[in-house]
Amino acid sequence: MQNIFLAGSSRGVGREVAKLLLENEPPSVNLTVLLRNPTYAVELEALGAKVVFGDALNAAELEAAIAKVGDIDIVITTMGGLPSDRGERADCEGNKNLIDLAVKAGVQKFILVSSIGSGNSVVALAPQVLATLGAILKEKEKAEQHLVASGLTYTIIRPGGLKSEPATGNAVLTEDPTISGIIHRADVAKLVCKCVNSEKTNHKVFSAIDRNMLFKPVEFETFNF
Repeated sequence: MQNIFLAGSSRGVGREVAKLLLENEPPSVNLTVLLRNPTYAVELEALGAKVVFGDALNAAELEAAIAKVGDIDIVITTMGGLPSDRGERADCEGNKNLIDLAVKAGVQKFILVSSIGSGNSVVALAPQVLATLGAILKEKEKAEQHLVASGLTYTIIRPGGLKSEPATGNAVLTEDPTISGIIHRADVAKLVCKCVNSEKTNHKVFSAIDRNMLFKPVEFETFNF
């Protein structure tokens, strides 16, 4: 079975990814999740995940947590959120620490969930949106760049505007950085899980949107797994 390490599973897309990876009975993967807050541990352990604790913004703490895991084949991270007391964001520094440790651990693949508006997809967002989210998107872009430069086999997925509603099944990936729209977190998780065993997604950067919830009705090429 594959050994998967997931960071960012306390809520949102990460929690949905954990549910999907563990939905088979028995699970088809060994999943370890990184938590900073023990509040969420009981639910994740009930799903079948192994839980390790640590703050990704503390490189030594993160390394100690990963050392408890053993072999790791694939890392998935959806980390983000509010800055620390020192002004650091998991979007950038936490993910960079995780990337560096993945290199040391010889991880086979690293999947980073970022956001439309990062990197060359900045052109997809309206100026008023960038005025609000620009600083966060720059941090996400730094993490993306660090991953690409790391030498790891990577997949970067940039979701559009996120909603916590049931999956529609209409979500797609595209390499077109000009596309933007809405996507449900459960659909993002499905796309992430499809990338786990897809060699076609290696060294690719995607935008993830629901084809029925585009901000502008335009034609674009979707990625076929």
